[in-house]
Amino acid sequence: MDVTPTEIPEVRIVRPRRFADERGYFCETYNRKSFEAAGFADIFVQDNQSLSRRRGTVRGLHFQIPPAAQAKLVRVLKGSILDVAVDIRRGSPSYGRSVAVTLTAEEGDQLYIPAGFAHGFCTLVDDVEILYKVTSPYSASHERGIAWNDPDLAIDWPVPDRLAVLSDKDRTLGRLRDLPAFFDLEG
Repeated sequence: MDVTPTEIPEVRIVRPRRFADERGYFCETYNRKSFEAAGFADIFVQDNQSLSRRRGTVRGLHFQIPPAAQAKLVRVLKGSILDVAVDIRRGSPSYGRSVAVTLTAEEGDQLYIPAGFAHGFCTLVDDVEILYKVTSPYSASHERGIAWNDPDLAIDWPVPDRLAVLSDKDRTLGRLRDLPAFFDLEG
């Protein structure tokens, strides 16, 4: 497994080693001991899978607040996405900045997103399936979000606002500047 930090070092690309032959390939996508050896302290407790039927589907930007905050390990099972993590840790030198990584089923890379980051993605093709591991079970009362197209974030999404396929919930999310300090590095 290769682990590469992104522009925000806490967000990392994880590339599992693939063993390929004429039949296809085999890879180990998660091994707790290997992750611990690579410096990951998280223990994943739940797997989530989603299917997005249409290209231009945007899910996010979502996160859970303490005590149910989640780190995530995201991978694409079918298709491709632009996966985005936004630092929402007040006091962080990268507060309000984002990392965007293209993940594809063909390449097999995964994106590790620690707690204290909002997460979202946009599908680049039709019929995209993703699987992500989380470190805390889903808790509706701790779920929060930020508008995917918040102008202060200046994320270069691959779909214009008018063509994005969104849930009703995601259409009503607020802006980062109005978000309380759920994750505060200053104290």
